[in-house]
Amino acid sequence: MNIRGIGIDIVEVRRVKQFLSGGRKFRERIFTKKEIQYCEGQINPAQHYAARFAAKEAVWKSLDSRGVSIKNIEVTNLESGRPEVNITGNHIPGHFLVTLAHSKDYAVAQAIWTDGESK
Repeated sequence: MNIRGIGIDIVEVRRVKQFLSGGRKFRERIFTKKEIQYCEGQINPAQHYAARFAAKEAVWKSLDSRGVSIKNIEVTNLESGRPEVNITGNHIPGHFLVTLAHSKDYAVAQAIWTDGESK
């Protein structure tokens, strides 16, 4: 498996919470319906939105943009809880390994774009 790109991002949960308080516009511009449904079902939605936003940014950085918009990067979870990345609207060969973490104040994510298949 060869690495095609890597990306990392950190987000302040406080800033995401501020954006979320402005109504649905931020959510709908950045996140997919599945991501919104997942985050809204959590005890502290802002932490989960922040982690997904960081993951989207990390994936986007690993791609060096490649014409992919943030909205077209979707971060979901497998049954095991492991995050999974799906990209819509563009054919991007390969696979993404992504990890997310958050605390009360920060969310961080790292993405590795490989030429391999999902395991």
